[in-house]
Amino acid sequence: MFVDIVKIRVQAGKGGDGAVSFHREKYVSAGGPDGGDGGKGGNVVLRVDTNLSTLVDFKYRKNYAAEDGQNGRANRCFGKSADDLIIRVPKGTLVKEAGTGRIVADMSSEEDVVIAKGGRGGWGNAHFATPTRQVPRFAKPGLPGEQFDLVLELKLLADVGLIGFPNVGKSTLISVVSEAKPKIANYHFTTLVPTLGVVRVGQDRSFVMADIPGLIEGASEGVGLGHEFLRHVDRCRMLLHIVDVSGMEGRDPIEDFEKINLELKNFNEELAERPQMVAANKSDLAAKEQIDAFRAYIEEKGMAFYEISAATRQGTEALVYAISRELEKLPPIKQYEAEAVPESELPQKGERAFTIRRENETYVVEAPWLTQALSFVNMDDYESLQYFQRVLRDSGIIDKLEEMGIKEGDTVDILGFEFDYVR
Repeated sequence: MFVDIVKIRVQAGKGGDGAVSFHREKYVSAGGPDGGDGGKGGNVVLRVDTNLSTLVDFKYRKNYAAEDGQNGRANRCFGKSADDLIIRVPKGTLVKEAGTGRIVADMSSEEDVVIAKGGRGGWGNAHFATPTRQVPRFAKPGLPGEQFDLVLELKLLADVGLIGFPNVGKSTLISVVSEAKPKIANYHFTTLVPTLGVVRVGQDRSFVMADIPGLIEGASEGVGLGHEFLRHVDRCRMLLHIVDVSGMEGRDPIEDFEKINLELKNFNEELAERPQMVAANKSDLAAKEQIDAFRAYIEEKGMAFYEISAATRQGTEALVYAISRELEKLPPIKQYEAEAVPESELPQKGERAFTIRRENETYVVEAPWLTQALSFVNMDDYESLQYFQRVLRDSGIIDKLEEMGIKEGDTVDILGFEFDYVR
């Protein structure tokens, strides 16, 4: 089964929690806090595997989660960091954010890409010891790992893409000029999956040719194989347009040529401007007048014209050498740059936004960033509560409450935790 677009969810590992511990040893009094830090959560990493040619494995598994870091322990023992989760993808896979369509990575090289970063481990209580706070009974929890919904889209990496209507001889041509063995039939049918073939030119030169599923009219609007075809043309450095010049099936080669190029233009203006050669196939079955008329039409458009018969190999060698010469003039295969996250969506460093509303005699504070701070507060420990109060003061929450007229004894609700305000 050929699958070239899938949606998955990736979840990096959570950092391990810091430990709350105090040193205990015979003959050692007041050993002090010795809670170790938690380990880092595992990253989610994408890696190119050249043995893969489809995204079919992702059809049956949608969720990928890296392991969490281990918690810290006593005696300043740090938790072990989790191993990265490696996800293997075919070369040419484009990674996008599912919600925004933003390009996250282009897996066209051999370099690994960290797609979701694991959370940092939390500090143990040893970090919070000060001359005035000698017995801290709290520690920081590990931070959560990044989580994303992603779309993986396979775009073939090929130098030359064969385009044209079904049954014009594209599969036959690639089977003749390369070692690729696509399905070929002598009845109406179209290739359902792209086929790559390496075409050798002499001793030291070669290029990759892609036999891509045949187009039909309306493909740019999703008719037939629609975008499943056009997606794979996108990276090709040049296009080889195969046209059945014989007209044996009652088709007009000029009309076919125009329809295919219209579909390219409707899908992507840039694609329509891609360098293009034209191969008039089945020329052994065509009259000289048919070939000459089509040649004149193509050359008038400034395109290179080649007369071939893929079935008998007539003209195929000259075509291959002409393609190779043209490729030497063209830039390398297109690669996409990862798109930066819009500045408006970036969390501002040090930003501690909050809102406060009054409900009867209760002041309700909404500040999502306080979730982490509240999670490591020990409500039974005076020093821990002092630490939390300092966070509220530094963030401006207490100043805002006083500005709103809060009085001693009024109730404050922070993330469901209620306490009486004391000056």
